This record gives sequence, C-alpha cells and structure tokens, in this order.
Amino acid sequence: MYEHIVTFKFNGNITLEKEKALLQQIKEFKGKIPGIEELTAGVNMTEEIENKHGYTLALRITFENKQALDHYLPHPVHQEFVSSLNGIIDNVIVVDYEI
Repeated sequence: MYEHIVTFKFNGNITLEKEKALLQQIKEFKGKIPGIEELTAGVNMTEEIENKHGYTLALRITFENKQALDHYLPHPVHQEFVSSLNGIIDNVIVVDYEI
C-alpha cells in the first residue's frame, strides 16, 4: 500500500466557503477514484503556531498499491480539484511513501 499526504498553503484570495468546498471535494475522492483504501482530510487545528507555517488544509490517502497512486494523479476527478486551486494556492507539500 502507499500513503499520499498533502498539505495546502492558501493565499489571501481564498474564502472560508471555498476552503470548505475544497475539503468536501477531497472527501468525495474515495467514492469516485478507484484504488483508494482510506481517505482523511481536514482543516489544520494545531495550536503549535510555529509549526503551522500557513498550511491550513491537509489530506491523507491510502492507496491499495503503487499503480492506484499512479492512476490517481491524472484521474479527471483529481485534475478537476487541482484546477480549482488556480489563483488561491501559495504552496503545496506532497509526500508519498510505501507502507
């Protein structure tokens, strides 16, 4: 299995409503993209401000295998989500590893 972890840092152009919509969009990946074993996503609630660095939304997806992870990246549902980040994202951190 493979773990896919992503954290998002948005710019000042994002609204609370847009962030909630993005979170809902992420949560719908599991029913729409094959190979997802488990998915969690949420708003960063850490009280460790010095460690937050402006990253306010995160997701963790467990894929059944490397092939499922590879198919996720170009999948139309994922690409639609990526397109919805245009103009509101400052930075993204992505970590993938085998478990």
